[in-house]
Amino acid sequence: MRRLRHPNVVLFMGAVTRPPNLSIITEFLPRGSLYKILHRPHPQIDEKRRIKMALDVARGMNCLHTSIPTIVHRDLKSPNLLVDKNWTVKVADFGLSRLKHNTFLSSKSTAGTLPAMFQPEWMAPEVLRNEPSNEKCDVYSFGIILWELATLRLPWSGMNPMQVVGAVGFQNRRLDIPKELDPLVARIIWQCWQTDPSLRPSFADLTVALKPLQRLVIPLHQDQSSSPMPQGISVNSTP
Repeated sequence: MRRLRHPNVVLFMGAVTRPPNLSIITEFLPRGSLYKILHRPHPQIDEKRRIKMALDVARGMNCLHTSIPTIVHRDLKSPNLLVDKNWTVKVADFGLSRLKHNTFLSSKSTAGTLPAMFQPEWMAPEVLRNEPSNEKCDVYSFGIILWELATLRLPWSGMNPMQVVGAVGFQNRRLDIPKELDPLVARIIWQCWQTDPSLRPSFADLTVALKPLQRLVIPLHQDQSSSPMPQGISVNSTP
């Protein structure tokens, strides 16, 4: 962590290694988590800022994935993204992260290390099934975050964690995408949600795709009508 220096990754400053107060010291980000900003009552975040936030996350994750060895976050979600005073988003909380030394990272290696606040809403289906996974599990999670930024809604609202595990991991379900969502944004989300991890884009690809979207508008208020497959988007039979 000491070697990681990127404007979209929370800065590691030190650690307390003497029991019982084991802790990590990082920079302080006064606006708190992206989750709290997006899901507080009546959030006032304009469209351009939300696209910039998505781009921040993609850039931070690209830093992790292109490091040597690759760092796989494995718990990427809006509660683990922190926002500084200038509204820059930074990737934080590497509690489940692992260095990828080989082609695949065995999710079984994390058995018994799941956080007390188990939040499968952002987890890739292969992780929920406890199958071998690689860095593309983070790309799936990014798709959920982009959906949050676009809709300002909670993912899988009304379902308990085990219901989410069943729906995503074993029934191959995905969140509905509102019909009003810009088709370019919808396409990126669906690409991130591909069932086959090898078909998901890299964060370098996502950074390139998101840059021009800063000029586009994502409607702040969506109605409840939704479409499971945006028109004009070509993906495989199931994402």
